[in-house]
Amino acid sequence: MGIFHLFRDHHREQLCKEPFPLAWSQIIDRNVACYRCLHSDERTRLEDLIKVFISEKHFEGCAGMLITDEVKVTIAAQACLLLLNISHDYYERLVSVLVYPQSFNFEQEERCQSGIVSVTNLPVAGLSSSTGTVVLSWPDTVCGARNPDDGMNVVFHEFAHQLDQLDDAMNGAPILYSRSMYRDWAQVLGSEYRRLQEDVAAGTPSLISAYGATRPAEFFAVVTELFFEKPIDLQREHPALYEEFRQYYRQDPAARLQECATHR
Repeated sequence: MGIFHLFRDHHREQLCKEPFPLAWSQIIDRNVACYRCLHSDERTRLEDLIKVFISEKHFEGCAGMLITDEVKVTIAAQACLLLLNISHDYYERLVSVLVYPQSFNFEQEERCQSGIVSVTNLPVAGLSSSTGTVVLSWPDTVCGARNPDDGMNVVFHEFAHQLDQLDDAMNGAPILYSRSMYRDWAQVLGSEYRRLQEDVAAGTPSLISAYGATRPAEFFAVVTELFFEKPIDLQREHPALYEEFRQYYRQDPAARLQECATHR
């Protein structure tokens, strides 16, 4: 292990020993609704992850957006929830989080069969780049965090892409823990992805957003949103799919949500 890694690991250990700022806890309580259902040990682990994430990632405001602790903590809390129980190095390829004060335009190029290239500007709420950047709309970030059961969360979506591409391919198959998991993952997600495409083509309603049918990477990100936001529905309607995500993220949000509901 090199000097840099030794220094980095020591710095992380020191950060985790520091108390979690009260102001940050208040931000999470106000903005990140799913935090309320975490067990006390999960909250402690999440807080440690947040401290390291904020220390190591660069946040930058765009189009006049001011970066405050509220922005950093709200984003970090959601991004780090995905890391809670998995093997990780804090989204090691991620360098910067860019935040806009509203949805922003993404320039998409399409080439038709004749060779003519058309350019379309599409308003989007988030983007994930393989070059170390996640781009987010702040209003969409807050809306997703404060509404824990609508099935839509732009931070979960874009950071699922970051996990997906850690093996150099954004293809809907993140780094798993065993060869047998890859086999089961391909079988279940392949079947569910084709089923969604058929439902979309036939106009059949589905719990899973039609956007998930565009490509496997989007399917993984869209189902990640559902796994954390509508886990009971996902488990009921797509039990095999839920089980694959439960094994990957090493969390059971359906059970956690049901337990949380009984204690309210």
